[in-house]
Amino acid sequence: MTNIEQYKVHEEPFYQEQGNEVKLYQAAYAARLPVMVKGPTGCGKSRFIEYMAWKLNKPLITVACNEDMTASDLVGRYLLDANGTRWLDGPLTTAARIGAICYLDEIVEARQDTTVVIHPLTDHRRTLPLDKKGEMLQAHPDFQLVISYNPGYQSLMKDLKQSTKQRFTAFDFDYPAATVEAGILSKEAKIDIVLAAQLVKIGQAARNLKGHGLDEGISTRLLVYAATLMKGGVEPRDACRMALVRPITDDADIRDTLDHAIDATFA
Repeated sequence: MTNIEQYKVHEEPFYQEQGNEVKLYQAAYAARLPVMVKGPTGCGKSRFIEYMAWKLNKPLITVACNEDMTASDLVGRYLLDANGTRWLDGPLTTAARIGAICYLDEIVEARQDTTVVIHPLTDHRRTLPLDKKGEMLQAHPDFQLVISYNPGYQSLMKDLKQSTKQRFTAFDFDYPAATVEAGILSKEAKIDIVLAAQLVKIGQAARNLKGHGLDEGISTRLLVYAATLMKGGVEPRDACRMALVRPITDDADIRDTLDHAIDATFA
């Protein structure tokens, strides 16, 4: 028997609401509609889902999707043990059985023949065929499927099919407004709001370079990392170079540009 408590989010995750997304998500969950969250990396998509699972007091099962993930990894498989073979549910099947929110993070990283298995769970049927087991699983009334991805990284070879997209309601996420983001950094890393605002200024400078040498700007997550290092006693310029610049680019010119912005901010 699956222990539902192990999948519960027991402590309230910090999440700063930016609009009416909490109310809208609650409405989607009340109707058990599948949800898609889209936005750049590190902007709070996963934290939002974790927060909503806590707020709704529902178990949450998260799957980090990758190109090697098979349908069996999601659904389940037979395993050999001392007594022969036994069936082991995959995370998607477990969520459907116990009534959890199943969060498939970066869904487009999975192969398209893998993601097709979610289709029967995202329409009126709410079923999951377990072909190898000969079972048609009817999803628990509390089950909900949530997926996320970053549209900025997608290509024609790596995107969701329209037949998949049109099974979901959707939220667009982006980096917060400057004052909101500074408040998030101050709360997360317990740093002074003025210092947090300086970090946000650097983050915005990098985001302006997206498409002009950077594939993606500095995320809120990386800003929290820098703030955490500074809280731990690391000198601001060193913390920023370590957490904000070196992870995102190896281009010497872009590094110099961002390093100059850091030096100017913390002169």
